[in-house]
Amino acid sequence: MSEKIFVTKSYLPPQEEYIAYLNGIWERHHLTNQGPLVLELEQKLRQYLGLEHLHFSSNGTIVLQMALKALRITGEVITTPFSYCATSHAIAWENATPIFADIRKEDLCIDPDCIEALITPKTQAILATHVYGIPCQIERIEAIAKQHGLYVIYDAAHTFGVQYKGKSLLSYGDVSTCSFHATKVFHTVEGGMITTPNAELSEQLKLYRSFGHVGDDYFDIGINAKNSEFHAAMGLCNLPKVDEIIAGRRRVTESYDQHLNWEKLTKPTIPADVEWNHAYYPVFFETEADLLKVRDALAAQNIFVRRYFYPSLNTLSFLHAHQSCPVSEYMAVRALSLPLYPDLPDHDVERIISIINENL
Repeated sequence: MSEKIFVTKSYLPPQEEYIAYLNGIWERHHLTNQGPLVLELEQKLRQYLGLEHLHFSSNGTIVLQMALKALRITGEVITTPFSYCATSHAIAWENATPIFADIRKEDLCIDPDCIEALITPKTQAILATHVYGIPCQIERIEAIAKQHGLYVIYDAAHTFGVQYKGKSLLSYGDVSTCSFHATKVFHTVEGGMITTPNAELSEQLKLYRSFGHVGDDYFDIGINAKNSEFHAAMGLCNLPKVDEIIAGRRRVTESYDQHLNWEKLTKPTIPADVEWNHAYYPVFFETEADLLKVRDALAAQNIFVRRYFYPSLNTLSFLHAHQSCPVSEYMAVRALSLPLYPDLPDHDVERIISIINENL
């Protein structure tokens, strides 16, 4: 039996590069609490992404919670049903109410027309996901938010390295968050970041990340969303490799694009004004039965794909949602993410394509 292939494989830098950072940590005995490597990583991220205010944090979920808390969101938040569960879980965890707006079939992102139809006096914010790193309808969402006095938070977990109209996709919205989980294009093993163009809000988020105090001076409530020197070290090793990582992912993407059977499959549309990061390779089947047949055929050859995103979040009973989202529900049972990482060998890519095409 061949070696197992998973939907992703975490990039690891040359071991000696990471060990060099570890040696410095051992010398300094400064392990966490905004150590020098964390500060260095934050500064290099600001430079790479072109962002003024940015805070490295412990994961991509807690920064969503921090955003909701900092914006004093306690009412209704219009959000997408087609995302990882962290998006809606963060809303519910903060005792706000997720209201699900359906998505656009073209890009799987939240549909602005559906957002407008759901706005009530209780609505305080829109929390949208740039699905698979593909931008939402940013200008329309901004116009809707401005008209109704709403905040816009972007779950930009998939967007590291994505450029929209010449700027980092993370630069849009009142707050934008990103995940640096091990499965992402850029990772720090575990981690995340939060950014905002508002300097005052940035300072509030910085306080929230570290229990609401600076030294012995306490200013507000807070939580422990800091990250360690060990995670920052991984980020400092990986950041210079991002362009190379994206190029490797693009190679796999182009093979899928050229050789999959597009008479039986569809995929999202990447707009012309987007420089994409190839974070995922989703395909959509004509029926769920077709998807399951292909998934099982791949698994029989030790190739493990993922139903990403499944199920449609508005169908989760514990979220107490009452909104029908027919497009999301339709796409969620037909969506499958294929293996995608820089060092996936060409012969394995060809084998994956062959198995899929043979079982359609």
